[in-house]
Amino acid sequence: MTRSPSPSVQAARDALAARLREIRQDAGLSGRELAEQAGWYPSKVSRLTNGTTPPSDADIREWCRICGADDQVSDLVAASRAADSMYLEWRRVQRTGLRRLQESRVPLYERTRLFRVYCSNVVPGLFQTDAYATALLSSITRFHETPDDVAEAVAARLTRSHVVREGNHRFSVLVEESVLRYQVGDAEAMAGQLGYLLALMSFPAVSLGVVPFRRSRDMWPLEAFNIFDDQRVHVELLTAGITVTAPGEVAQYVRAHTELAEMAVYGAGARALITSAIDAIE
Repeated sequence: MTRSPSPSVQAARDALAARLREIRQDAGLSGRELAEQAGWYPSKVSRLTNGTTPPSDADIREWCRICGADDQVSDLVAASRAADSMYLEWRRVQRTGLRRLQESRVPLYERTRLFRVYCSNVVPGLFQTDAYATALLSSITRFHETPDDVAEAVAARLTRSHVVREGNHRFSVLVEESVLRYQVGDAEAMAGQLGYLLALMSFPAVSLGVVPFRRSRDMWPLEAFNIFDDQRVHVELLTAGITVTAPGEVAQYVRAHTELAEMAVYGAGARALITSAIDAIE
């Protein structure tokens, strides 16, 4: 396994690797001696202590047993799982379908006060209609070959969206104009979705900006991301979701959102682009 593409994930792995290395050193063992007692190749010990390969729970238990540090197993396993959860392959979290993933995010959405959202490919989940979400999640289910619980997942996604209408939340949402033009579902579904965006613009807590095609760009189109209270960022890739919590990385996403927001149009300008997209639907 190579090093993680996310600095936040790799920093967590490196911290765990450093703790394993310190435990081995405190036990007075070399890497080769530990490998011999565990029945491992020395290269495995090297990978574990360099943060190149994340340890399994069994690896941690064996490491601590050999080093006489059984009292540290629980903390190390918890740290390992926390690091692992920062980079989640969709095939792992979706192996039982999509509903559980939608429901798992409800507590985070309910406690977040300021949402900063950027999407360059699809309408943000919180702003999706039933028909649009059904078409999109059906495509995801087909592509990832996961169990088909689309109806339940859509219901969970729409239930999660109650935060847009209830509670003390604010939403600063940016979409590229391309999002308005990519047809997800049939014409009726797309028209309904764009109409819903127009309706959402009247909500006092919602700021919806559209970055026009023909705007000179100082910031290139990025992958979709959600910032939660300047504390946490979710980045969505084709194969995985990345959770960013390192303050320096979160700050970069906040800066990117700020720069993209400066290129967007709002109010009448955004409504004109949405209306134009509706008129272009065939």
